[in-house]
Amino acid sequence: MEIESLAAALEREHHEIDEGIEVFTADPVAGERDREPLARAVRALRRHIYLEEELLFPALHAAGLMAPVLVMLREHGEMWGTLDALDDAPDDDAALTLCRRLNVQLLHHNMKEEKILYPELERVVPEPQEERLRAFLQTGEMPADWVCVRARG
Repeated sequence: MEIESLAAALEREHHEIDEGIEVFTADPVAGERDREPLARAVRALRRHIYLEEELLFPALHAAGLMAPVLVMLREHGEMWGTLDALDDAPDDDAALTLCRRLNVQLLHHNMKEEKILYPELERVVPEPQEERLRAFLQTGEMPADWVCVRARG
């Protein structure tokens, strides 16, 4: 059995997050929207951002990809604000508006990660770090009080 590359695993997470948002934004069943898929997607995106900022970006930065990493950090901060707003959305209409914003943010952000940063992973991530990333992808949880770099006070 072939082992999934780090790039493929991270792209898979992108798709899983997108799917959770899509389930919430699809036409409601019997007039009711199920918020649980959206809540799972929000948690997964926060965890994904943690993984990238704490475990992935340092290696990319050290390999000379400073400018793309800085762009990703800025965009993470923007998305984190949208995620905070989604956590506090008072109703489905507000949540739908925020989901549209998040979808646009993710579309642009994920494309850059997948085309610019992820192809460099095999070259820049040392084997011990790759093992740590793989372990986190399987079972890791971000610290409860962690906030992305650009959303810190």
